[in-house]
Amino acid sequence: MVNGSGTGRSGANSVQSVDRAISVLEILAKHGEAGVTEVATELGVHKSTAFRLLGVLEHRGLVEQAGDRGKYRLGVGIVRLAGATASRLDLSQETRPVCEQLAALLGETVNVAIADHDAAVNVAQVRGSAAVTSHNWVGRRTPLHATSSGKILLAFLPPEQLRVALSRPLARFTDNTVTSTKSLREQLVRIRASGCAFSIEELEIGLNAAAAPVRSYDGTVVGAISVSGPSYRLTEQRLREITAQVVEAGIEASRRMGFN
Repeated sequence: MVNGSGTGRSGANSVQSVDRAISVLEILAKHGEAGVTEVATELGVHKSTAFRLLGVLEHRGLVEQAGDRGKYRLGVGIVRLAGATASRLDLSQETRPVCEQLAALLGETVNVAIADHDAAVNVAQVRGSAAVTSHNWVGRRTPLHATSSGKILLAFLPPEQLRVALSRPLARFTDNTVTSTKSLREQLVRIRASGCAFSIEELEIGLNAAAAPVRSYDGTVVGAISVSGPSYRLTEQRLREITAQVVEAGIEASRRMGFN
């Protein structure tokens, strides 16, 4: 007969091992690389225990040894698992709570857009309390170079894709539209550095906006979250004032998409 108390201890030990294995992964995620001694110290266990945990994780491809220096790092198995999860994450669904929170905080309309060839397409929208129109941006294609979301999507394109995107003439929509490739490239450098883009009456007179990137689990920019409103209310000064909130919303949306 199996001893009930023994089974309980075995189960508890198994749960503890799982918890420790997860902690190992979190330690490597935090430090990038770590040796057995470092892992053991952070876990508060003997080196032999840390070595066994790392061995099991290495066997499953979740960690790997970084060269011959006795260090470990996350393995490609993590990417496989993350990819399986990320493939099920719907951008508009996952960012909805963030859009609602930002719209409530600022009172303005919040959109999420993705790139579609030479345009940005809005896939989600939440109206703020101060919005006075019922204009629906969902599904609308907007030019990359004349919108805050579009500039975010342009700024984080791979170099070759950006070259192709900027090889076409830049259409003018208002007197404020940037139609110089050189000027636009200079803007994109600043956007990559600050993590925020602005559109000051560049698509429509009387419409201003600010946007930040939304990243996937691997750091790739998969969308942009933006706040837009009438220029008499969302002035250039006001855009600067809300930059931190917009960027923070992009960070939270990215976290929900699996980006750490």
